[in-house]
Amino acid sequence: MADKIDLKLTPTQRTILSTLRHHERFGLEILDAIEECGGKRLGFSALYPNLKKLEEKGFVTSRWEDTSAEDNKARRKFFKITGLGVQALSQREKFLNAIAEWQPSFG
Repeated sequence: MADKIDLKLTPTQRTILSTLRHHERFGLEILDAIEECGGKRLGFSALYPNLKKLEEKGFVTSRWEDTSAEDNKARRKFFKITGLGVQALSQREKFLNAIAEWQPSFG
């Protein structure tokens, strides 16, 4: 039997992955998306260790990009969800749906 892939996520990791589900984003965008959608404001000290763990699990990839505003150059690290990351989110959604639809069996 093949080794089972660990698709477990903490609540913070699920939230971060959800921000990446349809958009590649850099750190501040992730934090702003969470806060503006009503989530608890995360700090960089919570964000980046979780992104690193998500990368190590293969749920996220990252790339560096030099961006330039008017007179300002910035180097930003962008994060993107992988197929495995989508699978982890989907597994959690299926679990929550199963709980919502669960009926006791008497017998």
